[in-house]
Amino acid sequence: MSWKKLSLRTLNARVFEALGNNLNYHDSAILGYPATYLDQEQFYLDAPFLKQSPFLSVLVHNPNHIGCHTFNQGETVFQGTQALEIELLKICAVDIFKAKENSYDGYVAPGGTEANIQAQWVFRNYFQKEKNAKPHEIGLLFSEDNHYSVYKGCNLLGIQPIEVNVEKGGDHQRQWDITHLKQQLAKARADGIKYVIVHLTMGTTMFGSIDNPAPILAEVKQYFDDVFTHVDAAFGGFIYPFTSDDNALTFANPDIHSITIDGHKMLQAPYGTGIFLCRKGYMQYTQTEEASYVKGTDFTLCGSRSGANAIAVWMILMTHGYEGWKYLMQTLIDRTDIICDALDKLGVEYSRHPQMNIVAMKATDIPKEIAKKYHLVADDFNYPKWVKIVTMMHVEKSMIDSFLLDLQKAKQGG
Repeated sequence: MSWKKLSLRTLNARVFEALGNNLNYHDSAILGYPATYLDQEQFYLDAPFLKQSPFLSVLVHNPNHIGCHTFNQGETVFQGTQALEIELLKICAVDIFKAKENSYDGYVAPGGTEANIQAQWVFRNYFQKEKNAKPHEIGLLFSEDNHYSVYKGCNLLGIQPIEVNVEKGGDHQRQWDITHLKQQLAKARADGIKYVIVHLTMGTTMFGSIDNPAPILAEVKQYFDDVFTHVDAAFGGFIYPFTSDDNALTFANPDIHSITIDGHKMLQAPYGTGIFLCRKGYMQYTQTEEASYVKGTDFTLCGSRSGANAIAVWMILMTHGYEGWKYLMQTLIDRTDIICDALDKLGVEYSRHPQMNIVAMKATDIPKEIAKKYHLVADDFNYPKWVKIVTMMHVEKSMIDSFLLDLQKAKQGG
């Protein structure tokens, strides 16, 4: 495993070394790039604190990581920090999501929404180029609990959304309703759909549920021969692989073709740090060859993107290492267990995957004043059916105790 914890001294030295391997707008002869360091009226290259602040130094020097550096070499002006992004992608693809060495492509995207749409774009273009498919013949299959980016992507790309209900009884794991899936697949085929992109989720936004790929894909393959599978692990990607010993949503599963992760959720990176990963052999389908003035051209929706965000994610991962991060994620699961144990005693109905840190409670069981006091998020702010707790790093036991005490008093009429 390449992902080992680094000391602060080593970590800082690696980042400054990478920055030194970039060309510098301040003292290099760079005449042709329509960019520069951050505005010097607000951000100072010679500020003394920058010598102890590698991330801020990268931010001020403003490297552009345009392109896909696992596919080909990008702008050599920024090759130092690009190398750390490549190292970051290896950690995510190989150490976390079980890809084989050099079997993947990817980049640090501006967020999980772009990364999800990037997957749809890649596979839509594959179907169009290799199968002569029309957009209206391509379906995107997903559950009703999926992130709204599925609809955004369908709207942008002209492909057809196919929504499937989830089971809402029993153990409240909100797995796909296989009976409804069969109905939707039959309808899609009757409506002229010939090609399917399956959008699975590792940690749905409201419930934190984990899709089980085997029964879903078994049904899909009964109806369609041409299928790609994308995993939206924007929320769960930096927690579920560390809290579960049975993860079928990785590249070890040959049915999985691409994965989205967000650094700005569990990883506590700055907003704008999604990660897109896919198997080798597909990234070229979104290559924009018209971007001929960019070395290596471009493959992404966003084009130019901040190298500093990639460095932030790399720094966080290397600060903890695999074992340190695993311990931290288990701590959050332990705190979530405390919440659920208390909710059981109070008779509050909730939905929660046992290896995830999201607890969705029936809105009718939570007084509105408590939901407002603790800023609980509803599934629908106008007509809420569920309100959720997300046990993030700042959610200390004292905050949990305060919430549970207020809820207990409300239940007792106090």
